[in-house]
Amino acid sequence: MSFFDFISNDIGIDLGTANTLIYVKGREIVLNEPSVVAIDQSTKKVVAVGSQAKEMLGRTPEGILAIRPLKDGVIADFEMTELLLSNFIRRVIKHRYLMKPRIVISVPSGITEVEKRAVRDSAENAGAREVYLIQEPMAAAIGVGLPVDQPSGSMVIDIGGGTSEIAVIALSGIVNNISIRIGGDEMDEAIMLHLKRNFNLLIGERTAENIKIKIGTAYQEDEETSLEIKGRYLMNGIPKTLTISSEHIRKALSEPVNAIVEAVKQALEQTPPELASDILDRGIIITGGGALLKGMDKRLREETNLAVNVAEDPLTCVVKGTGIVLDNMSRYSKVLVKGKR
Repeated sequence: MSFFDFISNDIGIDLGTANTLIYVKGREIVLNEPSVVAIDQSTKKVVAVGSQAKEMLGRTPEGILAIRPLKDGVIADFEMTELLLSNFIRRVIKHRYLMKPRIVISVPSGITEVEKRAVRDSAENAGAREVYLIQEPMAAAIGVGLPVDQPSGSMVIDIGGGTSEIAVIALSGIVNNISIRIGGDEMDEAIMLHLKRNFNLLIGERTAENIKIKIGTAYQEDEETSLEIKGRYLMNGIPKTLTISSEHIRKALSEPVNAIVEAVKQALEQTPPELASDILDRGIIITGGGALLKGMDKRLREETNLAVNVAEDPLTCVVKGTGIVLDNMSRYSKVLVKGKR
């Protein structure tokens, strides 16, 4: 351990549309909070960040605004992302007098140069000494423990809040990847829209997310379940309770789920034959919050005839990957995205 290692705190960040996770070198995952900032509109002061701010989504009084600064995996609101990052970095770095940290931060693989620069700049402004970017599916593969530096191919599907990334990885590089801006958020929106169209019931984002977690499925189950939900009835504007079945929610989710399935098929079609045979032997790994949607693995298994497995702790694979890279910078230098300054 060098003197520099001792006096600096290096951190890995999975900056997600829905949640931000932070890994501190030597201390594992120290933060897992929603990517939400609440501000007072008149003073522009931050009222809350993370879980507290998420509690306020759809419930804020006039003058307080709860914002999700990342949309589809990329920065939609630069200023708010910076506030979010600096708040989280301050929380995890205890000693102010140490050197500024080196940060490895994950980004979607379909990100543009402009978007890369936005991530890099906001991390620097939030207090980073050096910023390294790593593509999400690569970080997920490393976090799962796949041998990314070997010539044999591995396929990873990372379904996040804003994007779904499908990548075939070999020799420390992404051989082919498809990044679609469809993830958990689109699923929530599909549920909201379905209930509005078919039941005249208006619900908020948090309720939709709750429905998805409790009874959302991507594949027909032997036993259908149901859930009691509350919302506003559009016909008379009065709050109403409704019991909804998992079959209805599966119908609601069919569009985003089908889009992910099609993207996976497309990625398989583009895979070089040598690597395709590796994937046949090894199967596909699903990571990210979307991997927790009931039946997602079964649905993909049925559509591709390949072995599809959900990673052990799908929500933390990407941030674990950034941590492993931090601990072995020289070994993983090839996987980091060098951006243009």
